Amino acid sequence: MRWTLKPVPEKEKIEHLAKALSVDDLVAQLLIQRGIETFDEAKKFFRPSITDLHNPYLMKDMELAVERIEKAIENQENILVYGDYDVDGTTAVSLVSSYLKTFYPNVATYIPDRYEEGYGVSYKGIDFAHDNDFSLIIALDCGIKAIEKVTYATKKNIDFIICDHHRPGKKLPKAVAVLDPKRDDCDYPYDELCGCGVGFKLIQAIGEKRGQTIDDLASYLDLVVTAIAADIVPLTGENRVLAYFGLLVLNKSPRAGIKAMIHQLNKKELTITDVVFIVAPRINAAGRIKHGQYAVELLTEDNFETALEYAKAIEQNNSDRKELDKTITHEALQQIEENNEQQNVSTVVYSETWHKGVIGIVASRLIETYYKPTLVFTKSGDKLAASARSVRGYDVYNAIEQCSEFIEQFGGHKYAAGLTLKPENYENFKKKFEEVVSETLPNKLKTPEILIDCELELTNITPKFQRILKQFAPFGPQNMRPVFMADGLRDNGYGKQVGEDKSHLKLNLINGADKKTYNAIGFGLGDRNKLIANGKTFKAVFNIDENHWKGVTSLQLLLKDIKEE
Repeated sequence: MRWTLKPVPEKEKIEHLAKALSVDDLVAQLLIQRGIETFDEAKKFFRPSITDLHNPYLMKDMELAVERIEKAIENQENILVYGDYDVDGTTAVSLVSSYLKTFYPNVATYIPDRYEEGYGVSYKGIDFAHDNDFSLIIALDCGIKAIEKVTYATKKNIDFIICDHHRPGKKLPKAVAVLDPKRDDCDYPYDELCGCGVGFKLIQAIGEKRGQTIDDLASYLDLVVTAIAADIVPLTGENRVLAYFGLLVLNKSPRAGIKAMIHQLNKKELTITDVVFIVAPRINAAGRIKHGQYAVELLTEDNFETALEYAKAIEQNNSDRKELDKTITHEALQQIEENNEQQNVSTVVYSETWHKGVIGIVASRLIETYYKPTLVFTKSGDKLAASARSVRGYDVYNAIEQCSEFIEQFGGHKYAAGLTLKPENYENFKKKFEEVVSETLPNKLKTPEILIDCELELTNITPKFQRILKQFAPFGPQNMRPVFMADGLRDNGYGKQVGEDKSHLKLNLINGADKKTYNAIGFGLGDRNKLIANGKTFKAVFNIDENHWKGVTSLQLLLKDIKEE
């Protein structure tokens, strides 16, 4: 691991903010490192207000989108709400369709089949709309590159409203409205919304026209926070407000489908981390193993008993997904070793038998072993389809774009993308991708990095300090849980490897002359046991965490890495 200590802000800035907020310098430093330098910025950070959300009509084409939807309602047209099969897409479809149905019945949903249709807007979906007399399609979390498909729909007298958050190409589809804050000509103040977030801005705009307030729409925020967590968008600005209030809804009055998924969990309060690891994978599993429409049915179901049945089926999908993930990851690692490709700067693997629904997860798993930009391919009809994942700091989307001569289509983000190509182009693509990554991946990005906020004396770890840190939540990109470093640490002699396979490390730390011991746990750090043996001093990087055991809550260090002094 590469440890990188963030620069310490100017002393005057720290002192000024500390005085303005009546907090100590350490808290002020952590805030400034997150771009919060004034009392008003801190107030918005610690006390988000629903009124901090931007006017939806600041988004380019929003007026056109709302006008077209109102016209469809006035003319009794059929509206098809169309979205991708992942969490962001299915939550967005659930949100917009369930909102429209509160005052207009002629609304249906469509999620493309991952295997037959692939990602995004499909010709099959447009034909379905035409055959069933839909004259307006609202596409969510997809469509920004569907130029030919929108043209095809226009010829069939079907209008498109596109709500996307992916990077546009050089041309935009000729839709009635294209809502995408990443458009070059869009002046919307915040461009990091997820697809479901753009969908929420659409219903916010419709609601305003219908005399509704933001409070009338708050019940939809459990869907928005789920998408924000799953899509790993920055937890800053408007996303932070949406996530903050979304978690309140999720914990106080979640919709029946989400309640059904989490009802067996013995948790008093879900955090955004719980959403990432508990809620999102289950919603995703429907689209990976069966069909994304199952997720929409679950998320739009009002009856709790019926939702429980859907949730049970999706739980089985999630179990199946875990088994597939484990098997395919093992096969992919074998393939890398057999082909002697461990020394490559990129990882590109392929098997026609791998399940298309889990190749993205497998790509992430491979990065855990070989820390490199990674693509996992499988057979998809007469083409090959891949999911790409990247390492911190490296833009895999740009790297793929430089191989476009061998690609049929692609899309995505800096850290995650998807593509399809013809089987005969696989080897050429693989070779070209390796060349591009070799030329563009800096050496320092080849080692996993831990960004450290600041050094910390363990004596500063108090319940009061932890209470303030908890108010930094919800955590996510650009507002990660604070990471600290301490040196001169020793174990009190009772440190040991724990877990069935002894893969974790449990310690009682002493810091310098301080006689107090501090509990610490290092998941996956069992092999570092020799570094802490026999009273050796060492340094560690950690989060401060709470351990709940038999009704007692105590503070502990959640170790991320340890090194010799």
